[in-house]
Amino acid sequence: MNDITMKLQADNLIRLALQEDITSEDVSTNAVMPTVQMGEVELIAKEDGVIAGLDVYARVFELLDEKTVVTFYCKDGDVVTCGQRIATVHGDIRVLLSGERVALNYLQRMSGIATYTRQVADLLKGSHVTLLDTRKTTPNCRIFEKYAVRIGGGCNHRYNLSDGVLLKDNHIGAAGSITKAVQMAKAYAPFVRKIEIEVETLEQVKEAVDAGADIIMLDNMTPDMMKEAVQLIDGRAQTECSGNITKENIAKICEIGVDFVSSGALTHSAPILDISMKNLHPVEA
Repeated sequence: MNDITMKLQADNLIRLALQEDITSEDVSTNAVMPTVQMGEVELIAKEDGVIAGLDVYARVFELLDEKTVVTFYCKDGDVVTCGQRIATVHGDIRVLLSGERVALNYLQRMSGIATYTRQVADLLKGSHVTLLDTRKTTPNCRIFEKYAVRIGGGCNHRYNLSDGVLLKDNHIGAAGSITKAVQMAKAYAPFVRKIEIEVETLEQVKEAVDAGADIIMLDNMTPDMMKEAVQLIDGRAQTECSGNITKENIAKICEIGVDFVSSGALTHSAPILDISMKNLHPVEA
């Protein structure tokens, strides 16, 4: 996804998030700040981690007031440490207060995903395994969360259902068999699209290879089963393993010989990175 497409989608989603948080007015801010007063506030890391989402953070304030100025002291992908000043935000104090929570929600969530992804990706260093995310994302936040995965050192699996063919157990059930599902997908999908299919047993692995699947996803298999499956496939299809993959067990996967590892935990289980806006004070206009 290019920068223009991301910006267009991001602006719409950020506006919806602001509308969710400010349905009519910010009562608290309007009570203590009835008129324009310029101010500055610092963005401070409260724990170590990988920062991601700085442009999204700034865009929240810019959509509230285009005159807001955000000065960054690091960039996406940098490691920040506890107590480090990440940015200074200068603008109408009412904007700084009203946008604070939405801006931090995006930045904390995206930085948490980038941090967790970096931890997992580091465990795969030196191997030929590619780390992938999944579609297990927060509704309406996929564009932000998948970006954060890339910043953390992972790669994106398909973005949505229009992006690629992945036949899972229920698709197989609907088609009647792995063979029929692959045949139907090849007949329907453009020839430029690869056909990926999910399997759970060694018998299904054999059927998927014979059916001509391009990628075979080994789902919820034990390490021993995966190793045998890779041997059965023998390079005739690319291999991906999935199912309960976390940073605690991913290192063992490197030894098996799969091409890809997909982990929903990158987006659905990553804790936020604790970041705060501190030291708000008025300044001269």
